[in-house]
Amino acid sequence: MRTRLASWLWPLAVANILANIGIVVTGAAVRLTGSGLGCSTWPRCTDESYAAHPELGIHGAIEFGNRLLTFVLAAVAILCFLSALWSGDRRATRLSFVIGLYIPLQAVIGGITVLTDLNPWVVALHFISSMVIIGFCLALLDHLRSPTRPAAPSLPRRLADAILGVGAATLYLGTVVTGAGPHAGDQDAKRNGLDPAVASYVHAAAVAVLIVLTVALLVVALRSGDRWLSVVTGALLGIELAQGLVGWVQYLTDLPVLLVALHMLGASLLAAGLARIWLAVRPHTSAADHTGRLYSWATGSPR
Repeated sequence: MRTRLASWLWPLAVANILANIGIVVTGAAVRLTGSGLGCSTWPRCTDESYAAHPELGIHGAIEFGNRLLTFVLAAVAILCFLSALWSGDRRATRLSFVIGLYIPLQAVIGGITVLTDLNPWVVALHFISSMVIIGFCLALLDHLRSPTRPAAPSLPRRLADAILGVGAATLYLGTVVTGAGPHAGDQDAKRNGLDPAVASYVHAAAVAVLIVLTVALLVVALRSGDRWLSVVTGALLGIELAQGLVGWVQYLTDLPVLLVALHMLGASLLAAGLARIWLAVRPHTSAADHTGRLYSWATGSPR
């Protein structure tokens, strides 16, 4: 039984990141449908019950359903941790433990958002915490299946550090824009009081800096012949450009809910991409046999 579970480490690591991205998207559904206070308190849904009552309507069902997904996340994280533990992989065990530990912490932050009536600054913290978890999930995937590599030279490492820093600031500024905009999660929830247009332009400026830095790293990676860094940097640039396009279209079309949800999905992918870039310039000894076509191509080794 233990051997079989250990063999499921990679699929469970993939499930970990997919589940955490998924709960960001379902959290967006809660916010965009105005269901943020569908359950009026926490950890119970109401003062009398942990479950949503029919009289709470669709908003209560949506919010309660999103809360139930936390248990799915926890189950996946526990199985991933046990699989890593029984595989004997210490780094995978540490990473999966941190991911599992983060889930109840994130649930508490989510509870505080309800108890503070969706305070926009607490909601922002809730979202950023999800981005951090996704980063750790990506680190686990990178450890399990990415090319063996030495540390990159100084310039790529500095650019990657700058990309991570500016990317983190960009994600946070996105929450500030959301906190100033119309999608509060409840019609009575307060906004942060900032001018949405000004916040949007500051956020857009950060995106522009991020894209410039990413292009610079891509040029450096291509010139140095670092194929793996070129692949992951190109992927990040694609995410940034798509995310920027969605952001501008949603701004110009008065924030339609479907585009806002897509933008939040893009933010999750951006968080994963930022983690991937930062790790790609660090030394790594592979924890798995890289027989996949992509990895063989990236490293230049025969299949």
